[in-house]
Amino acid sequence: MKKEIVKLTLLASLACASHNVLAADTAADCSNLPSWSTLQSNLASVAPNVGTNGGFGLNMWATLVNRDGYVCAVAYTGTDRNQQWPGSRIISAQKANTANAFSLPNLALSTANLYTAVQPGGSLFGLQHSNPVDTAAAYAGPAGNYGQATDPLVGTRVGGVNVFGGGLALYTSQGVLIGAIGVSGDTSCADHNIAWRTRHALGLDYVPGGVSGDSARPDNIVFDVHTVPGLQIGVSASGWGHPGCVNTKAANLLPAIN
Repeated sequence: MKKEIVKLTLLASLACASHNVLAADTAADCSNLPSWSTLQSNLASVAPNVGTNGGFGLNMWATLVNRDGYVCAVAYTGTDRNQQWPGSRIISAQKANTANAFSLPNLALSTANLYTAVQPGGSLFGLQHSNPVDTAAAYAGPAGNYGQATDPLVGTRVGGVNVFGGGLALYTSQGVLIGAIGVSGDTSCADHNIAWRTRHALGLDYVPGGVSGDSARPDNIVFDVHTVPGLQIGVSASGWGHPGCVNTKAANLLPAIN
């Protein structure tokens, strides 16, 4: 009996070790995504720029996740971490997680596309509560590493769902869905524009299809939400609409996908 117990304990330990190694391997697999320095430099090349992106021209956070939802890089555009809204670090990670979680190899959904569907009475109402943020991962320190190559979010699956502009799936030139980018720090419309231009600069916008109705921009933000007398929320003609923002820029001015 004692030998059987020892044998079962050993098997359980090996299974646990195997599971941990597999999890670590998956978490570390960011090889097909841009590096931290590449993300940071490309983000900085397009933001802040109120003239092209709208909004307030604020500094931004950006997060990359791989297809399994692990954070691969977190960056910002300011001179230090205090030059961007502190809350937008985790929002950018939520947006990346959302765009990855609800996009497929043949269908990209941006976080902006989800706004209308999650409103009360919408077909996806409640989606925003479905995958909560892992607060232990989100607020781990040291804070001095936030936005650096050593950001504590890297290697974690922070989760979270965000349903306004700023999150986009990433597709290679071979059409492979490899993860997503999330951007936050300004109005949600500007966040979308900056995420879009950053993805384009990274060369990861070979998007196969989407719901926007624009074949040149399949997962673009759709500005077709209008108010209806007597209703507390706006109504989208397409069902994928997003409200306008302060200094909204025309969505059709964004670069066409590759």
